[in-house]
Amino acid sequence: MAEEKKKKYRKDKPWDSDPTLDKWAIPAITPEDNPSGLVEDSTFAVLFPQYREKYIQEVWPLVAKELKKYKVTAELDLVEGTMTVSTSRDTWDPYIIIKARDLIKLLARSVPVQQAIKVLQDGVFCDVVKIGGYVRNKERFVKRRHRLIGPGGTTLKALEILTGCYILVQGNTVSIMGPMKGIKTARRVIIETMENVHPVYNIKELMIRKELEKDPEMANQDWSRFLPQFKKRNVKRKETKKVKTAYTPFPPAQPVRQEDLLLESGEYFLTKQEKAHKEAKEREKTQEAKRMEKKRKREESFKPPAETERGYVEGEKQPSLEELKAKFLKKRKKEE
Repeated sequence: MAEEKKKKYRKDKPWDSDPTLDKWAIPAITPEDNPSGLVEDSTFAVLFPQYREKYIQEVWPLVAKELKKYKVTAELDLVEGTMTVSTSRDTWDPYIIIKARDLIKLLARSVPVQQAIKVLQDGVFCDVVKIGGYVRNKERFVKRRHRLIGPGGTTLKALEILTGCYILVQGNTVSIMGPMKGIKTARRVIIETMENVHPVYNIKELMIRKELEKDPEMANQDWSRFLPQFKKRNVKRKETKKVKTAYTPFPPAQPVRQEDLLLESGEYFLTKQEKAHKEAKEREKTQEAKRMEKKRKREESFKPPAETERGYVEGEKQPSLEELKAKFLKKRKKEE
């Protein structure tokens, strides 16, 4: 009896005996799986900005046509500026309303309709990261957002390739589309970038991880020795220690004014011509001093080195008598 049940179980679920099939794969839901439809209707509405009104109005027939395949109704209200999606009694997939909500949310965040429709597929998810609250200073926020995008969008493109996601930076939000694992990685990198961690460090780490994943021998090993260890550089300003002085009840002496100094020297009563004449004399003195200094430096290069009685420079090795004789004979042979 037990063997018959076992055979029946194997016959009903052939994937249990086939090791090549993925047991964790989520099967697609078809109308045959839920012929009676949903009992209750669900509705979601999303506001969209005014600058997206024209584009959404143009592409809305395509959105409604795509949602109609899943028996989901879509309405566009231009007066209130809302997009609404709702299920019907004929809808067989209970999770499709969440996918439809993500679709209109992405359209409101400036994602193109050709890309946003992909969120209706199984295995494709989305996330909208709000980056506006991480930095208070507007100039600093713009710099960090530009750092995330990179020159010509290269940093964002590299992050898309490594995570397998579609990423769009728009205003104070970042829209991400792709597999769940890639979305979690991209979200972490985006948040760390807004917290003043350069995305190049994370991209370098992701590249190393991607190469290690290709090697089956590294599956059960520790990867920490391969990953780069970046030191945090928190530049702290030197605190100036205040020197405690003895307490005096008298206030400090008032600083001397410029007018008082001019009165003491007598320059306060000089006319404009006399002041100009005095400044010209002082200028000539400084020029003359600089001229003499340059002349002294030039003459130093023409100063001959110190010589000894025999005519050799001090510190130079003096040749011996035998060396001089050999040099003289060599010169004589050449002349002959």
